[in-house]
Amino acid sequence: MRIGVIRRLAFALAMAVIMAPAMSQNYPIRAIRFLVPQAAGGSTDTLSRLIGQKLGDGLRQQVVIDNRPGANGIIGTELASKALPDGYTLLAGGTGTMAINPSLYSKIPYDPVKHFAPVVNIAYSTSVLIVHPSVPAKTIGDLIALAKSKPGGVRYASAGSGSSPHLSAEMFRHLTGVDIVHVPYKGSTPGVTATITGETAMMFTGVASAIVHIEAGRLRALSVNGARRTPALPEVPIAKESGLPGFEVDFWIGIFVPAGAPRPVITELNGEVNRIINVPEIKERFLAIGADPAGGTPDEFAAIVRKDIERWARTVKASGMRVE
Repeated sequence: MRIGVIRRLAFALAMAVIMAPAMSQNYPIRAIRFLVPQAAGGSTDTLSRLIGQKLGDGLRQQVVIDNRPGANGIIGTELASKALPDGYTLLAGGTGTMAINPSLYSKIPYDPVKHFAPVVNIAYSTSVLIVHPSVPAKTIGDLIALAKSKPGGVRYASAGSGSSPHLSAEMFRHLTGVDIVHVPYKGSTPGVTATITGETAMMFTGVASAIVHIEAGRLRALSVNGARRTPALPEVPIAKESGLPGFEVDFWIGIFVPAGAPRPVITELNGEVNRIINVPEIKERFLAIGADPAGGTPDEFAAIVRKDIERWARTVKASGMRVE
């Protein structure tokens, strides 16, 4: 009996090896679902839609964006982890879902290393500190002074407990010693909206989520939080220039597939996305929303993911944050 089982398993494995090249040659033969575990309108969604449209053109198949926000990206990411590893389900994974969540939560229903195969790093996204126009602060230094004069009186929005914007604000709080109050929302877009209406006073968020409102005067940007200024908001200083040296928060956004997807399919997707992000028009659109095109090989992206899982584990431990 055991010999029969072993033979069947060996035959199935051999067929999989034989079929993999054929799958790549015919791939894709139907629409591809691109799961985005964040709400529409945020940085991850905006970049995913730019890539998805061009990817569909290049592969000559429709790429359908499927927003599944909730639980700090866990809902959509778990859904992707359980999909068939055939290349027809892609995941827009970011620093938050793939590198921060594993150490931030006591338990999550997916493992970013075991359950996923990295395809390509799309871009690095710069965050921006925004405030409601009524807030009497023009710089980070002003905001720190204001918060210290009103302990517990400044409310900040986030994309949810444990999200990248939440962790950014907690890093800010620990670094400055201010007492500010967290108000979580279900995604960056609702958090930005709350800051526009004055329900909250401030928020850290991706440039893409806020740039239209900054340009329209509905929000004021105090700083961008990368190592250098962004072409999207050239007049906005980096945190060091605005009164907070040593504060840098950049995030990456990339494409993953369920573990076990055929390597030729991963290679084809990687090649297409690298081609897309090197098109001058796409580069310009990325830079316009505060994103720096990345690219590279699947193995290079895998190394970035592993390194950031370790880096953020140290950061989360130092902050004392934990989400059940």
